[in-house]
Amino acid sequence: MPEVKCSVSNCNYWEKGNNCNAKAIMIEVDQHAAVAYDSEFAADFEDHKDKASSVRNTCCHTFEPRNKK
Repeated sequence: MPEVKCSVSNCNYWEKGNNCNAKAIMIEVDQHAAVAYDSEFAADFEDHKDKASSVRNTCCHTFEPRNKK
């Protein structure tokens, strides 16, 4: 897997050095940022294709809040 950098330190997958240790990364365009991909309605994600006009039009759906102790 390629190296994935992330500066969101409160994510469960964040590791020292701003590295993401998730087994899979899911990125979506901002237009669909509110979609719940873990729901039954998102089963067709593999057929879902969008185009982003710039990096600023994308977001990471892999984020999972780190458990607070």
